[in-house]
Amino acid sequence: MRPPTRRRAALAGLFALLLAACAPMPAAVLSTPTPPPTPARLYPLPRLASPEYGIQAFLWWQTDNKTGARDADLVAGLGFGWLKQQFSWRNISGSRGGYDWFRPDGVVALAEARGLRILARLDGTPFWAVDDPALLDHVVDTPPNDPALFAEFCGALAGRYVGRIAAYEVWNEPNLAREWGNQPPDPAAYLALLKPCYLAIKAADPHAIVISAGLAPTDLDDPAVAMADLAFYRGLYEAGGAPYFDLLGAHAPGYGNAPERSPAECRADAYWQSSTWCFRHVEEVRALMLAYGDADKQIAITEMGWTTDTNPAHTDYNWYAVDQATQADYLVRAYQYAQAHWSPWIGLMSMVYIADQEWTEANEQYWWAITRPTAAGDPAVTLPAYAALAAMEK
Repeated sequence: MRPPTRRRAALAGLFALLLAACAPMPAAVLSTPTPPPTPARLYPLPRLASPEYGIQAFLWWQTDNKTGARDADLVAGLGFGWLKQQFSWRNISGSRGGYDWFRPDGVVALAEARGLRILARLDGTPFWAVDDPALLDHVVDTPPNDPALFAEFCGALAGRYVGRIAAYEVWNEPNLAREWGNQPPDPAAYLALLKPCYLAIKAADPHAIVISAGLAPTDLDDPAVAMADLAFYRGLYEAGGAPYFDLLGAHAPGYGNAPERSPAECRADAYWQSSTWCFRHVEEVRALMLAYGDADKQIAITEMGWTTDTNPAHTDYNWYAVDQATQADYLVRAYQYAQAHWSPWIGLMSMVYIADQEWTEANEQYWWAITRPTAAGDPAVTLPAYAALAAMEK
């Protein structure tokens, strides 16, 4: 997760490095559609405990040293059952049909040794799968020139790790232009990527869980920057996407708000002006699912947290930071609120982060983490949130 970049004066709102003007929730986003017929299910829906607990870590380049084992131990030490890890297509496949399994094998082995289930985030288009490889120097990510290429990768990965990778999240924040090749976000185009990947994963491993991409919470609609997350979800449903994910992915940062604060309170607040700044914005995502006849599915939160950013250079981020004690308190309360109020429709809740050892205070992600980077093999440095979450009843 990378946090939004919002000036105080602009009240702009995105979840990941995004400057965006924030206004009250548009009526078009909140309107209730006419429910379509309940879509046919291609495979039985999974049912997770409500909730289940996870956290993202960065084991990829550390699988063959002590850091990888240490950070996997940190996940297990929380008492969480899930480890989220990016499985970047470009880091696995150097050419069509060519795969290097050394790093993914190592990640899977580290998780299995600790009884952790893996949520694999699938994205990262390689240079050979785009028309203009130079584009990859200017965007976070871009869809491939042919979705069938991505589907081949999805199927190959799921086929290699049948029964060993529990869940796959297909892409990250496609409602942001910078995650979509600087093209206008397009739910139908995302579905063209999601559908063949889903089918390929299920053909290889029918019991694997497929989660749609977690979206950046925002009510901004600007084709050059972002699409409002609720509008994107609506577009995905209206394009016929419901049969092609088992759980709906969502992101749920808390920013400066306590986890119990309601969407209505955030919208009415003259400072925040939008429910997208609230952890409980997830409830609005759930309402949209119900309106589209998808009540039997659960939501998977694939990123959630509060930042403790005190870097004076991060004026676009540190204005909504909380102190470390508050971060610990809010994270525990967020899980407790979900357990008390969102069962049975909440499934996996995966937070951020076990820190990447390469991060420094210059990285925004550094401040969302509940550990601090240390040199390879050195003892872990944890924040108060780590101990609070480890002690939390689950």
